[in-house]
Amino acid sequence: MALKTFVKISNINNLSDARYCAGMYVDLMGFNLENNHKDFVTPEKYKEITDWISGVAFVAEFETTHPDKILETVKSYPNLTSIEIKEEFHIKMLVNSGYGIIWKINVKNLGDLDDLIAKADSYKNFDVVLHLSSDNLNMEDEVLGKIKSLASSCNVLLGFGINADNITETVEQTGVKGICLKGGDEIKPGVRDFDELADILESLEIED
Repeated sequence: MALKTFVKISNINNLSDARYCAGMYVDLMGFNLENNHKDFVTPEKYKEITDWISGVAFVAEFETTHPDKILETVKSYPNLTSIEIKEEFHIKMLVNSGYGIIWKINVKNLGDLDDLIAKADSYKNFDVVLHLSSDNLNMEDEVLGKIKSLASSCNVLLGFGINADNITETVEQTGVKGICLKGGDEIKPGVRDFDELADILESLEIED
């Protein structure tokens, strides 16, 4: 079994999510490594989770941590392939770190997309993947067109405006590299409500 597009799952903080997503053949699992974040994963918990799964790459997720601290922190987390950050000015300090770089951007308006399009070649040259999130934009034609323009020049992961009904069409229309979904908390140890996550992943399954 495989999925129709590249899939990153953010904020993995429990084994239930990790095993389910690995079983659905997602490509990348993200773990928040900031110890003041509600989804923070300790090195011990990270090892406990990742020892159970295979066939998926791991990314360290940070929001405000300085790059020097990031590079010190990731030493305690084996087998990470990428680092995701939210501060654009941290990119230059991490591009030669040996890790793939994902920049998570909260897109507020169409102007933000225009700014990204204008700088898309530099992101491509530095192998920076853009993870687009938004609380404001809907998947209207103008938004889809700008995402398509951006995705034609650099690697884009789409993290907003998608659901089980529109995901296949949206990926095809925009030409993005893939999508980002978010893990969640367990109801109790070993018990997790996968409804929304499962609906999207199952809609992406390629039938044998």
